[in-house]
Amino acid sequence: MDIETDGRFGNKRMHNRLGPGSGGGPSSTNGRVCNFWREGRCNRFPCPFLHSELPEAAAPPKRPSGPGGNVWRNPNAGGRGGGRGHSRWGRGPGGASAAVTHRPPDRPCKYFLAGTECSYGDRCRYPHSYCISDSITMLTLLKGHEKGVTGIALPTGWSDKLYSGSKDGTVRMWDCQTGQCAGVIPMGREVGCMINEGPWLFIGIPDGVKVWNMQTSAEMSLTGPAGQVYALAVASELLFAATQDGRILAWRFSATTNCFEPAASLDGHKLAVVSLIVGGMRLYSASMDKTIRVWDLATLQCIQTLSDHTDVVMSVLCWDQFLLSCSLDQTIKVWAATESGNLEVTYTHKEEQGALALSGMPDAQSKPVLLCSLNDNTVRLYDLPSFSDRGRIFSKQEIRAIQMGPGGLFFTGDGTGELKVWQWVDGAQT
Repeated sequence: MDIETDGRFGNKRMHNRLGPGSGGGPSSTNGRVCNFWREGRCNRFPCPFLHSELPEAAAPPKRPSGPGGNVWRNPNAGGRGGGRGHSRWGRGPGGASAAVTHRPPDRPCKYFLAGTECSYGDRCRYPHSYCISDSITMLTLLKGHEKGVTGIALPTGWSDKLYSGSKDGTVRMWDCQTGQCAGVIPMGREVGCMINEGPWLFIGIPDGVKVWNMQTSAEMSLTGPAGQVYALAVASELLFAATQDGRILAWRFSATTNCFEPAASLDGHKLAVVSLIVGGMRLYSASMDKTIRVWDLATLQCIQTLSDHTDVVMSVLCWDQFLLSCSLDQTIKVWAATESGNLEVTYTHKEEQGALALSGMPDAQSKPVLLCSLNDNTVRLYDLPSFSDRGRIFSKQEIRAIQMGPGGLFFTGDGTGELKVWQWVDGAQT
């Protein structure tokens, strides 16, 4: 069949041959697929190569190797670095290496992703979608920020608004019913992070933290940080701020003065602290100095330093009794406590790109899923603990902010300032 195209490649006549035996042209003797046909721009007639994908070879049957089931338990059976004993990390049902039964296309249409018109329209072989997954759907796209989104907060029960902070120096309020911007709060400085706790909204900016009570509209500014505040956390009635100079500052709310008062400074990191997470009675901090520090919340002392990453540790996440971390060294590491109480790596997952941010939530079937943002402008979705592929989210620029919400909702903010709202769907897991 001859197809006339007037789009991206100029008025070229393209011969579409479906391969040997299809009546579309002479049989190819080399059995190779035309690379130009794959790119949609072959103009040879007749073409000596196939204009169709070769049939996939049947996969050999898998041999079971051990007891089945995805088991969430401490898999550390002796040995640093993981992968030995009865570890279920990185393994699918049956204990064998995870086999992805569904392999989605590698990427969506680059013209759609860039926001320009694709001349192929519905005939484009690449999806016109911001995600490739049968497990999630995008509900809406919120535009308004002029620079990258660095923080997202949804104070359920205290406000009917979604809040987003940006490098453009503003916090935007979004109406959760209409998706429209309900207000813009100028910060005067670049927003580095944002969290909420109860009625309080905390916003990290250079050299300080802005505090706003959504119930009383009270506002205050906390001083003490030197440089940008990259991460915030709340635990044991303390507010923690991770700073550019490597310190973690803590404030305690005083009912007497109705203010947050300085409580402590946690020192030890040599470079900027970029991520904080609380799990149990521990505070975990990730730093540009390539380490993770473990702090006892009762004493505010560092009780362990984790040094297995070889580049900046960008994000840490607690899930059950495990700690997960990701780094620009292109790995996600899973840490578990040994009998001595110290954390050791029990599994390492390799990525092709540096990893920027971690988040996690249950899917529509209440199964644990990890979301990992990479510096190739994608977010990878993985079943846990098998690390089986659940799909990808694509963006124009890298995604630094991921926030979970109620009812299977979650939010992503990218470097262009776009904020996307996603939801898990009740599709059968593949």
